[in-house]
Amino acid sequence: MRRSSSAAVVPGAVAAGAVALATAGLLAAAPPAKGSRPPALDAARMVDLSHPFDERTLYWPTATSGFKLQSLHRGVTPAGFFYAANSFCAPEHGGTHLDAPVHFADGRQTLDQVPIERLIAPAAVIDVTGPAAADADYRLTTQDLAGWETRHGRIPEGAIVLLRTGWAARWPDAKRYFGDDTPGDASRLHFPSYGVDAARQLVEERRVAVLGVDTASIDYGPSKDFAVHQVAARANVPGLENLADLGALPESGAWVIALPMKIAGGSGGPVRVVALLPR
Repeated sequence: MRRSSSAAVVPGAVAAGAVALATAGLLAAAPPAKGSRPPALDAARMVDLSHPFDERTLYWPTATSGFKLQSLHRGVTPAGFFYAANSFCAPEHGGTHLDAPVHFADGRQTLDQVPIERLIAPAAVIDVTGPAAADADYRLTTQDLAGWETRHGRIPEGAIVLLRTGWAARWPDAKRYFGDDTPGDASRLHFPSYGVDAARQLVEERRVAVLGVDTASIDYGPSKDFAVHQVAARANVPGLENLADLGALPESGAWVIALPMKIAGGSGGPVRVVALLPR
């Protein structure tokens, strides 16, 4: 890039400033839920809620391929400067990713159609690590929601709900994370997630923006009908799956930015999820 000014410019500072301005603009554009406002970027602590994509990235057991990164060039060019470039290939639904509503509901939003207002919102973090440790097939209940609301008030419309089960600590051990590591077989999985009654209350009554979880699916492992996916997708509510450790987040008070790759017509795709916490 050529500059007309002769003043010295620090590239890192320019990039950081541009990111801060862009993020601040997105946060300002996102409608607040229940009067809440996002923390100022210069006063927020940022937490990465995404697993890296690499050769260890977990995909649904029936997936026929995984994440592949191929080097196209890495080294010094004939002109004398270093240059690196890769190509990558991956299924949509693996690693930390977002399920678009069309994934389980014909005619609903594709990945590129999900409004960004849904993807930048206050977080409601529901901790079920205790019951999940005792029962790998635990499902969030309406009683769990009532307990959260007793402590923090009604879950605000437009919130991003994050279900903390503690399963992120098992990543990327497929046997411990899925409950079974038989290649090509998804019939014997065991991990916790949302219960359909709780999901219906969140989606239809609380009108939340997104359902997220630190396990492989917003449906629990043994599910055969993916009822939670169906409830959410019909209402154009996306799902965030395979989130990284949610332990640093308070139950209430954080904001989440979850921006996926904008794949036209996609049923899902990789996403970088970041939480903003007040210091």
